[in-house]
Amino acid sequence: MALRSPVRSLVLWFPDWPVTALTREGSPPLDPSRAIAVVERNLVVACSAAARAEGVRRGQRRRDAQARCTGLTVVPADAAREHRTFAPVVSLIEEKAPGVQLVRAGLCALRVRGPARYYGGEAEAARVLIEALHAFGLDEVRAGIADGPFTAEQAAKAGASARDPVFAVPAGGAAGFLAPLSVAVLDGSSFSAGETADLVGLLARLGVQTLGAFAAMEPDRVRERFGERGIRVHSLAAGRDSRPVEPRTPPPELQREVAFEPPLEIADQVAFAMRLTADDFIAGLGAVDLVCTELRVELVGDRGERSERVWLHPGSFDAAAVVDRVRWQLAEDVGGGADAGGLRSGGLHSGVTLVRISPEAVDEASHHAPALFGGGPEERVHHALSRVQAMLGHRGVLTPAIGGGRWLAERQVLVPWGDRHVKGSDGLAAQRGRPWPGSLPDPLPATVFAEPVPVDVRALGGEIIDVDERGSVSAVPAFLIESGRRRGIEAWAGPWPVVERGWDAARARRAHRFQVVDAEGGAWLLVCEGDTWTAEALYD
Repeated sequence: MALRSPVRSLVLWFPDWPVTALTREGSPPLDPSRAIAVVERNLVVACSAAARAEGVRRGQRRRDAQARCTGLTVVPADAAREHRTFAPVVSLIEEKAPGVQLVRAGLCALRVRGPARYYGGEAEAARVLIEALHAFGLDEVRAGIADGPFTAEQAAKAGASARDPVFAVPAGGAAGFLAPLSVAVLDGSSFSAGETADLVGLLARLGVQTLGAFAAMEPDRVRERFGERGIRVHSLAAGRDSRPVEPRTPPPELQREVAFEPPLEIADQVAFAMRLTADDFIAGLGAVDLVCTELRVELVGDRGERSERVWLHPGSFDAAAVVDRVRWQLAEDVGGGADAGGLRSGGLHSGVTLVRISPEAVDEASHHAPALFGGGPEERVHHALSRVQAMLGHRGVLTPAIGGGRWLAERQVLVPWGDRHVKGSDGLAAQRGRPWPGSLPDPLPATVFAEPVPVDVRALGGEIIDVDERGSVSAVPAFLIESGRRRGIEAWAGPWPVVERGWDAARARRAHRFQVVDAEGGAWLLVCEGDTWTAEALYD
């Protein structure tokens, strides 16, 4: 089957968009002049100009990047943040030239024929888009025009520059433009992703270093060695990119915002003014058969300060719950304590000028429809606790959850009702997922003492058991004494060391855990620290 001829395409590339996203969103946003590196899987995926000047490069290990730039600000990659900040950019481009394909955050493509007719030429259309993006505050943008999106992407990356951000490859000139480029660009291209796995390395081992050398290979030999996947990549290298630009269908506008002039100083005033907006927000979701399960609330102060938070819900938000979250966010004070309706909230020190609400996560409305005979006890509990929480505030109703840590008492965490195990670096799931050497594996004890219970563990002759520096037990445990009561030990296991803060002499801690079963069938979790024994928990 013959491949279709390439279609003239325009690709807009925003170098190091993950860094740009950090400088456009946050509380406060990062200064773009700082040395910043975005890291994923311990590798640098994007870096700022200041970081590059210090020798930081994409693909470096985090440790190597920090060694080259001691003042480097390292931030973990966040795909949601990158797409969220890129969405307004795509909308802006669509206002000037509809039919945009969102390839990934920081890269989009469109067919150039229509804009070229409207603006008087391909390069002229690209410059109109770049001027609009410059007015939006995006100075680092490159445009490539060529036969097919793959060649246009390479034109934007290899041909365009800060001096001339538009580079056009003449029609029919794709093969000549691509020929001197390294085959490594196949791995870095978003238009060949998933098709070049292991192929680039194999080509390099065969002595094929450039796209021109790969394109010069006989198609039959390429098919014999690499299969149909190799033929597809071979066509890309030869400038015969038959993949069309696939314009996206713009998603419905689900976010809502309300501006206040003059700024409002009282939280209750802001919450009251949000009622109609919250109703409209929920109605907009309902129009497309969706409900919001995670809500993003952004507050902007009169002095430009921002407060941003994602709120969770055990079911789905209604208008009243949206208004409650706005009120709670206004009333909470990062420094501790909450004002009675005042505005001492996370980062806001002046009146509110703008409130924006947007769905962070949605679900189909059919999954949250009430059952024919009601939701049973769970639904009644949810409504009761939600009403109490609405009266007392966000932290007025707390539920227990398991966090991260080595000691059982510190793993007991109380979270506000409705806050599921939150995502992100500060979430409980992330805390549990961190390495905790010496932590107790499942199954966990059912009873954890709020304060460790003093006990004695002794050998048959009455001497107290201890553990030396090598982790060896001084004698076989024969019985334990708890609250003056002597209990014979039928079985025991351990010791398992728990070592904390070995680098800090003032806070260092070294202890050993034991599991003990007494003669009455009680299962104890004991801790030996020096010559002191305590009971940490009791198994049921």
